[in-house]
Amino acid sequence: MSTSKSTVLNFLSKYKMVLIHVAALASGLLLLIQYLTGSLNAYPIQEITFRTGKTALILLMISLSMTPLKTITGWSWTATVRKWAGLYAFFYAFSHMLVFVWWDYGFAWQYILPQIFSKRYLLVGASAIVILFLMAFTSYQWWVKRLGRGWTYLHRFVYVAGVLVVLHYAWVQKGDLFTLQGNVLQPFLFALYFILLMVLRIPFIRRKIVQSRRARARTNQPQNGPVVVRRTRPSSGAQGE
Repeated sequence: MSTSKSTVLNFLSKYKMVLIHVAALASGLLLLIQYLTGSLNAYPIQEITFRTGKTALILLMISLSMTPLKTITGWSWTATVRKWAGLYAFFYAFSHMLVFVWWDYGFAWQYILPQIFSKRYLLVGASAIVILFLMAFTSYQWWVKRLGRGWTYLHRFVYVAGVLVVLHYAWVQKGDLFTLQGNVLQPFLFALYFILLMVLRIPFIRRKIVQSRRARARTNQPQNGPVVVRRTRPSSGAQGE
């Protein structure tokens, strides 16, 4: 491994928590500054709703990327990034929902609930937020011990959340991923990336990647070990020569 690459990896490992928080909060902070300074477009509610939702989608994809990244690279610090990216994904998803139910509808549930159940993008979006809430609520060590193996089964629902969030984003964009009609370019790319992440989690493929990584690591190890000089006692026949 080159010195520069090793330096970068050491930096990422050492300062990962700072980088996670700064990167995740930057989008929300920028949005807040633009709102306070009146720099948003003529429809601030719609813009805030869209940007918080898209940020939640990006952070969820980052969280889901960490396990395949660890499979490919063997980096152990990816588990920390996975957890915090997932928590921030819920934070932005919850903010996304809060703008809708509070700022847009003023908590008027008699209007909100019919909207949710009559529009498919709202229904899948609300379902995804429920799943992300369960993931965030049970993400701490106390729940891991409390639920045992059930914790692992519960957190596999994050894959369902991934599907629902991508569908929600596509339908909000007035696109249809199933017929590839409408504004589907970005949703289609997110969907392809999500499918790639799921493929990398298939046990057979995952084992092959790990075996290949370990084989490369063995190949890159130095082949010539330290030279050991052994002193031997000369034979009696050689002493007179």
